[in-house]
Amino acid sequence: MNTSDILVRLKNKKIGVLYGGLSSEREISIKSGKAVLSALKRLKLKAVGIDATRDVAEKIKKANIDIAYVILHGPMGEDGTIQGMLEIMGIPYTCSGVFASALSMDKDISKKLFRCNGIPTPDWTVIKQFEPFTEIKKYPVVVKPVSQGSALGLTIVKKASQFVAAAKEAFKYDNEIMVENFVSGKEITVAVLNGKALPVIEIVPKGEFYDFKSKYQKGGSRHIIPARISSRAYSNAQSYAEEIFKIFKCKTLCRVDMMIDKSNKIWVLENNTIPGMTATSLVPDASKAIGYDFNNLVLKIVESALYDSKKKEPLRL
Repeated sequence: MNTSDILVRLKNKKIGVLYGGLSSEREISIKSGKAVLSALKRLKLKAVGIDATRDVAEKIKKANIDIAYVILHGPMGEDGTIQGMLEIMGIPYTCSGVFASALSMDKDISKKLFRCNGIPTPDWTVIKQFEPFTEIKKYPVVVKPVSQGSALGLTIVKKASQFVAAAKEAFKYDNEIMVENFVSGKEITVAVLNGKALPVIEIVPKGEFYDFKSKYQKGGSRHIIPARISSRAYSNAQSYAEEIFKIFKCKTLCRVDMMIDKSNKIWVLENNTIPGMTATSLVPDASKAIGYDFNNLVLKIVESALYDSKKKEPLRL
């Protein structure tokens, strides 16, 4: 379907951009949502912003939307929760469904699926709050919440004396934390749009690693496209990303984060089903590299909801 056809089909549809939410990533979700909302208005489409607070169902009913553009990050928005509510309400929505969203948000389950399918991922262990755990014997490690995004609560721990503080920080965001073997090398990411991998991006953070500030502050990192890696590693990275898109049963869009070590081996870290759409985000940069400006990218994502519109019957309340 070309751009003109999509715009015609959307002409009489009211699109609700769900942003904000209740997670620690609320601020970033608002930025992403407002960027998407502006793009939809530039495309002359009927769109309204909806802050997904606890009364989001009432707000959606009041707005009387036909399609939900979900741009919520973190728990309660990216983990299948809001998707389940929209399924019950009979409202078509963008990107992945309940299953893919829930699997991807849980880093422990994601890594188990990677490993079951032969996709290399660093060794890890999970620690539950207030429960005993096996002493960490080898450093450095990465300590992070099991279900969180945007590198919130993440610390690279280089020695045992730093571990307790790092664990306390991660437990602020989740009652389960992951301790993952640290991989030294280049950080890369691969977005997948409708099953096809976009160009591989090499991330060069200003700080020690790609943390919250590096992700969202202007000048916090450089995005190098194409990534400065071997052709074989480039191809493997794209193949892993496309395979994960299929395994997790993603829809429309995902972004897979990886590391490449000094021996040129790729290690997959996690899958993101609702990547950021801010001015400093990775997916808009990757799509731009293949000729999709921000407006076209947003339109392509909205198009995915049209395929579901015939399947859903609105809930009459």
